[in-house]
Amino acid sequence: MYYASPRELERVRAHANDALWITYRWMTLGLATTGIVALLTASSPAMLNLIFGNRLVFWGLIIAQLGLVFSFTAAAARARTATVATMFFAYAALTGLTFASLFLIYTGASIASVFFITAGAFGGLSAVGLFTKRDLSAIGRFAIFALFGIIIASIVNIFVASAGFSFLVSIAGVLIFGALTAYDTQKLKNMYASGEVHANVPLVGALVLYLDFVNMFLFLLRLFGSRRE
Repeated sequence: MYYASPRELERVRAHANDALWITYRWMTLGLATTGIVALLTASSPAMLNLIFGNRLVFWGLIIAQLGLVFSFTAAAARARTATVATMFFAYAALTGLTFASLFLIYTGASIASVFFITAGAFGGLSAVGLFTKRDLSAIGRFAIFALFGIIIASIVNIFVASAGFSFLVSIAGVLIFGALTAYDTQKLKNMYASGEVHANVPLVGALVLYLDFVNMFLFLLRLFGSRRE
């Protein structure tokens, strides 16, 4: 039976820690890109009119986002890191363009406060994923299953337009993406600790955590955001 030496174990731990920090850095840069693009777009009446005054442009952005997400993982397996990073930042920028609408619906102060609430919640839940000894696989599988329910419920509520139903969906959304944050963090930690990984895996992990963050933010904003009058 093979036993790793203390030096080898230390090397693996150092590699895992480095990969995690790279992942968090990419995610943070992605969030910063989204925020900057959203602010710049919201401050430009011409851009707002172009995006939200033309359904073709708006839905074109949505389709482009979906296309990038679906092609991202496949590209990460074979493309150069620079190409994958470009795709990541392109997705973050497209998200910023569509997120500009939030500044038309909610006050800037409430968007900022909910962002910091989300950052605190994300940090705490990610720490749970990093340091807990419990296997979160079952929780992660349940959260993924529940996510499909939330998507269906959100579509139904477009036609029902029930404030109470929307409130319940938002609470469920926060809980689901909170669970996914802890689960995805633990999954990444275990993947990095298993040994050498592809150079683009931290970028894939960054996109996963980025999506957890922004979706949690959106649901929290629906719960606590102050709407413009």
